[in-house]
Amino acid sequence: MGIPVLILGESGSGKSASLRNFEPDEVGIFNVAGKPLPFRKRLPTVNNATYQKIYQGLSKPSRKAYVIDDSQYLMAFEFLDRAKETGYQKYTELALNFSGLVRYCINAMPPDCIVYFLHHTECGDGGKIKAKTVGKMLDEKLTLEGLFSIVLLCEVGQDGRHFVTQSDGYTTAKSPMEMFPETIDNDLKLVDSTIREYYGFTTTEEEQTV
Repeated sequence: MGIPVLILGESGSGKSASLRNFEPDEVGIFNVAGKPLPFRKRLPTVNNATYQKIYQGLSKPSRKAYVIDDSQYLMAFEFLDRAKETGYQKYTELALNFSGLVRYCINAMPPDCIVYFLHHTECGDGGKIKAKTVGKMLDEKLTLEGLFSIVLLCEVGQDGRHFVTQSDGYTTAKSPMEMFPETIDNDLKLVDSTIREYYGFTTTEEEQTV
């Protein structure tokens, strides 16, 4: 059983920049929007990733960590491609397609494989910051954050960029008890190492050389 992790944040808040400390043999990136990463280090990337490309890559995992960058565009691009369709059926299918990918990461991936969904935010009812979708109809069919046990919110403050790990009542951030302090540096490599230590994952010397 794999672990999906949701990383939320506005554009420019540091979600993609949080990948900077991974080494090329540690992570694989599915770049849905196809935009360049905001740092010089080259990491293995599939640009303009679709559901099909993501499933193809995850079906034969060669790494312990994967990232779906700008995952909200999987829904947005499908919605735009089907914009001329009438009726509500397409919203149900949008929800099924995205939730199916998350459930695949849980049910079909190796137990120590972590898949990070880097996702934009929006302001929902009551001013609560939540994962961006393509409308209230989809929210009624899919509470996105409910599919994840770990949801981190990337914010920009006077002291730089950081991850919020627990909700203050106005966000959907959450994480298991005693996994993280309330705020941490926006370093996804640090997050990855902390999750693995928390759950007792170990890496053998044989695995390290593959």
